[in-house]
Amino acid sequence: MKTKTKKIVALVPCHNEAEGVGKVVRGFFDEVKKNTEYSLEVIVIDNNSSDATAQVARDAGATVIHEEKNGKGNAIKRGFESVPHDTDYVVMIDGDDTYQSHELFRLIEPLRSRFCNVVIGSRLTGKISEGAMTSFNRFGNWMFSFLVRVFYNANVTDVLTGYFAWNYQTLMRLHPHLVAKDFGIEMDMVTKMAILGESIICVPITYRYRSGVSNLHPILDGIRILMVFVRNLFWKSDMTYVVFTPKLLKS
Repeated sequence: MKTKTKKIVALVPCHNEAEGVGKVVRGFFDEVKKNTEYSLEVIVIDNNSSDATAQVARDAGATVIHEEKNGKGNAIKRGFESVPHDTDYVVMIDGDDTYQSHELFRLIEPLRSRFCNVVIGSRLTGKISEGAMTSFNRFGNWMFSFLVRVFYNANVTDVLTGYFAWNYQTLMRLHPHLVAKDFGIEMDMVTKMAILGESIICVPITYRYRSGVSNLHPILDGIRILMVFVRNLFWKSDMTYVVFTPKLLKS
């Protein structure tokens, strides 16, 4: 009997990432072509880009949707709402080409084997190219990861990464609880997944020097991330399961 093809949806939140997003999208398609057990849809969420991000993404084969509310968190939540019901696995990656889309199956395999529900791509235990991450940012990432391990009892090594994978059901359990609008979204996701009791593992990934100009402001965004960390210490879920009807995608 022929095995049913598993569907992967890759979400790429972007704000002015015309220099990197095409490489990211093509990398996903090139990797999935090597494995006929999977199908792929790439959805780029254009968060008010003033450059050619949307057109570059379309030219590379992605579906492009738009989120008018500024902030990475808003873009990611818009992407989650757009994941079709027939999806098996959802991957999220930044559009600046710092993360390698050809490492896709490193994150998918633990989900396929049912080893866990969530996979986090860890830069701090992987390979970081010279100059890709400042010493200040590396220390901040290490500190936040340490605090999450201690206070949330979560076995994670990189809570601020931009490379995640979930099975569809897990993502739908998480999505209704997310409130962060900006770069605090990764902390919001990781801490709430820990509280919800999701099975999380980290796998080492490659992190390279970014294409284009960074949108991150280390001090200001670090404060926002810390506020999410503290706020979620007091968060409790009623564990209500909400099913979202995906919105019509418009390219």
